[in-house]
Amino acid sequence: MQVLAISEDATICNSVYRVFESEGHKAICVSSPSEALQLLQHGFLTDFLLIDIATHVQGDDLFIPALMQNIHSDKLCILSVADDTSWKEFAERWKINTSLTLPLLREDVDKLTSRLEVEAFTTSSSPTRASANGSHYHLEELDNNRFFLAASPAMMRLYRDIRVLAPVDIPVLIMGESGVGKENVALLLHKYHARSEKPLLNINCAALPTELLESELFGYEVGAFTGATKSKPGLFELANKGTLLLDEIGEMSPQMQAKLLHVLQDGTFCRLGARSASRVDVRVLAATNISMQDAIAEKRFREDLYYRLNTLTITIPPLRERREEIPLLMGELFRRGALELGQPFMFPERLLDAAQEYLWPGNLRELRNFVTRTLILRDEEAAYNYLRTKAKSHAEEAPMEELRAEVPAKQSAAALGMKDAVNIVKNETEIRMLQDALSASGWNRRRAAANLNISYRTLLYKIQQHGLSA
Repeated sequence: MQVLAISEDATICNSVYRVFESEGHKAICVSSPSEALQLLQHGFLTDFLLIDIATHVQGDDLFIPALMQNIHSDKLCILSVADDTSWKEFAERWKINTSLTLPLLREDVDKLTSRLEVEAFTTSSSPTRASANGSHYHLEELDNNRFFLAASPAMMRLYRDIRVLAPVDIPVLIMGESGVGKENVALLLHKYHARSEKPLLNINCAALPTELLESELFGYEVGAFTGATKSKPGLFELANKGTLLLDEIGEMSPQMQAKLLHVLQDGTFCRLGARSASRVDVRVLAATNISMQDAIAEKRFREDLYYRLNTLTITIPPLRERREEIPLLMGELFRRGALELGQPFMFPERLLDAAQEYLWPGNLRELRNFVTRTLILRDEEAAYNYLRTKAKSHAEEAPMEELRAEVPAKQSAAALGMKDAVNIVKNETEIRMLQDALSASGWNRRRAAANLNISYRTLLYKIQQHGLSA
């Protein structure tokens, strides 16, 4: 075991050396947090960082964020004297669970050694686990019974990137198709941020019109508009010192983009109807499923805002590009769903095989809905046939599109009636045009509506009417 201690007291440093080295361990003692940080940044590996708060007058000086963000809280240990509880505030803030009382004894070394052995066992078994076929994967719990799973090389790299980017207090842009799990990545980024105890709030920028989105983000004062009978703080104020996720930011109007850029640049904004500016300290995460380069080229998204957001970018691959994760994801979703419903469910191997043949255009969201539906209906045969049918229809998608256009025209007017035949042709043509426009725009609904020369609201209605999904 190797420990690094911070103490200004030479007596305590000598005690650390003597106690640890007498048990065959290595100890290094420095006098300040900055020296400890320098060692860590130069590749020094330590099993525990011991922080002597007993002889340090200003405790805040010991727990500098730059140092705390460079080492996991499980490796932090506070050195204090008996009956001193002043350190508990710092322990709670930085999630430090280990403390030792001075003077150090052999039993203290044994305590740390035992903890290290337990953590080594835990790390080897969870969250990195072995699947039935022997391959290893990473599973991490998130809030509200959500989880993050990585098994493919691409997702393992993505997880490592998240752990590197999480402590950095600058905006992160999360990109990926609809349903790939962008919100889960945001939760993971927040989990490993220094402000993880503060709130993570999110808002869907495509779900609200510009005027309502502005009041939700920035708040308003009394009398700002008809019906504003009392002031209301916006999400930027509510997320102060925490994190704000702007989902589907690619759908934000140019007017709101300009206001957001101003907040990101200097941290100030005005409530609607306010005469003075408010200042906030918020970490912004943004997520989108559109091609930002296309949006910039078409003047739908501000280039300066994009470069402000994409200092750090995470791109999540679609499920069809990491099919080796489908059995693991299904297994975990079935396990959690069965526990929640209180109904044990053993799914057959052929269901996994069928799932891996399907492209899952709706990604994790579609997979989760399939598992939920299967658990509720408890019809294995129907679930298997559904997947086989979907996989087959995707494989034959191009010829089927042509067939759907031809069949109504060939059906006899006597069997359908002229009015019904016309309606079928109309609906099939409308579906095909909607699908083509949505695919061409990367499922950017506002762009698709403009290309179809219909209103955004009409497009949303048509998507719902025909049950279309990405």
